[in-house]
Amino acid sequence: MNSWNRRKFIKTSALTGAAIGLATSPLAVFAQGREINYGGSAWLGHYPVYYAKENGDFSKADLNVGWEFFGTSSGRMSALMSGDIDVAGTGVVSAIALMAQGVNRFYVIGVPDNFGRVEGLFAVEGIESFEDLKGKTIGTTFASSAHTLVLDLMDQHGFTERDINVINIPAPEIPAAIQSKQIDAAATWTPYFNTVSNLPGVKLIADDTDFSLFKDYGVTPGPDVLVVSKRFADRNPEIVKDFAKVYFAATESLGKDPDAAVSVLSGLTQMSEEDQLQTIKDADWYSFEQQQEMIGADTLFVEGLQKLADMLVEYGQIDKSPQVKDWINSDFIR
Repeated sequence: MNSWNRRKFIKTSALTGAAIGLATSPLAVFAQGREINYGGSAWLGHYPVYYAKENGDFSKADLNVGWEFFGTSSGRMSALMSGDIDVAGTGVVSAIALMAQGVNRFYVIGVPDNFGRVEGLFAVEGIESFEDLKGKTIGTTFASSAHTLVLDLMDQHGFTERDINVINIPAPEIPAAIQSKQIDAAATWTPYFNTVSNLPGVKLIADDTDFSLFKDYGVTPGPDVLVVSKRFADRNPEIVKDFAKVYFAATESLGKDPDAAVSVLSGLTQMSEEDQLQTIKDADWYSFEQQQEMIGADTLFVEGLQKLADMLVEYGQIDKSPQVKDWINSDFIR
């Protein structure tokens, strides 16, 4: 990665870190009654909260869950640090970036899904394999899991920044960029993944199951994790536990009965019902009972997250590798 790209990633992380000081302000948000504010987006990692909220499941548990939309994981983490939200779904790369800065004001408390088949790299007509991308331009969103996938694929194939030009494009703009052939290939995630896959002449070259850590650890380039403000959780442990129970009941429902969720979730994503159903089915959804297997002590998944942190250092995404396990807290999923 060239120095400009690396500076851009670090700047993005630094903006998130700058919000940390706000968390100690008297203006920081505190739980009032059974209120908890969630930061989400149209990405599938947020389906459980949206689905449970629309179905009234949180209300049945006497929880008043607020929803705030953020276009990026770094934006959600910034809001979490400032106290604007209490809990969020995020790609773990943004969380690891904060860990690398020594920010210890949040816990990782769960893993909702495995999305290996709804994030990937597409190429325009005439490009049949990753090797064909030598001398070409790939567009992706920097500081994202898709970006990490691109860097890993380059490393697997022995390519460097001298061989492939990787440029930063906001995720919503990627479909138009590849359709107009401003770029030769694009790496992105659902719902933009679905939009690109439906474009004529575009071919899927690789997805997250091709990521080097996936086979041994089941870790994608930026697994979805559920994070909570440490301050909020320490003061309101029962609210967080009850939120987690409803949340993971929703993930289990998505896995067992995806058809029932289509009409609700298409309101969030604006996908066709066919694409929405396929997206739900293409993810593996983890239940409450599976959480100890994911983030309990000495699990293979947590080991994989550590390997991912080490990889981010190798790729120049972060300066040092944190001990990821120090941010894991499985007390809320017991």
